[in-house]
Amino acid sequence: MKNTDKPTLGIIAGNGILPVLVARGAKSSGYRVCCVGLKDQFSPDLPQECDVFAVAGMARIGRWIRLLHKWGASDAVMVGGVGKKIMHDPFRMLRMMPDVRGLILWYRRLRHDRRDATVLAAIADELQISGVTLIDSTTHIQQHLAGSGVLGTVTPTALQSADIEFGWPLLTQTVALHIGQSIAVREGDVLAVEAIEGTEALIDRAGELCKTKGWTLLKTAATDHDMRADVPSIGVKTIEQVADAGCRCIAIGSKRVILLDATAVIAAANNAGVTLVGVAEAR
Repeated sequence: MKNTDKPTLGIIAGNGILPVLVARGAKSSGYRVCCVGLKDQFSPDLPQECDVFAVAGMARIGRWIRLLHKWGASDAVMVGGVGKKIMHDPFRMLRMMPDVRGLILWYRRLRHDRRDATVLAAIADELQISGVTLIDSTTHIQQHLAGSGVLGTVTPTALQSADIEFGWPLLTQTVALHIGQSIAVREGDVLAVEAIEGTEALIDRAGELCKTKGWTLLKTAATDHDMRADVPSIGVKTIEQVADAGCRCIAIGSKRVILLDATAVIAAANNAGVTLVGVAEAR
């Protein structure tokens, strides 16, 4: 039942803690939060953070829209990760089980172009013609966006600063080409570049390749990135993983990367001795 005393925000939720942070942020701003949790993706902590919650398949777009209409949500955000590997599975249609609306969208818009920006635009258009506007996914979590400069208590060394200066122009080209959102560098060498495998796999690969440790992870979104979805993020687990893999510095785009609970992430970096730096876009 719709509560007319509060504005309603719909959330289409993938995995991770980000949908939880968005739900909390929206509720603290006076919103009634109604969430579509994507099957086998959403965090078990998410339902209790929402006023209304339902599960839907990741390609059952018609069900998303019916639920959002039922709840009276004219604005929605799409947050949380969804594994991209399924898009290259030969049995992807069987695994995703799209409904009629999802099948039509796939046939008309996505058969030959499954890039993130294309998928997002297609979903946003489908929601819009049904009366639901997909808004900037960071609207209710501005306090968790990376700031500029040194974000913790561990300051960068001369080597780390040089690696940031070296790597940042390369990273901006990588994200502009839609290859990935992260690279790993050390002493003027590129150790690894993120692609479809994701940041966690990149971190593991860089750690294996750089036994001397002390490498730097750089991560950002393109300047023209559509902030309605797939905004890059790091969390406490990221800090723990990079520390284990020998990374001692993380450089992230200011206002372009989400800290999955900023206070906890910065504290974890301080405790692990990892430098955390927010880099402004213009360099």
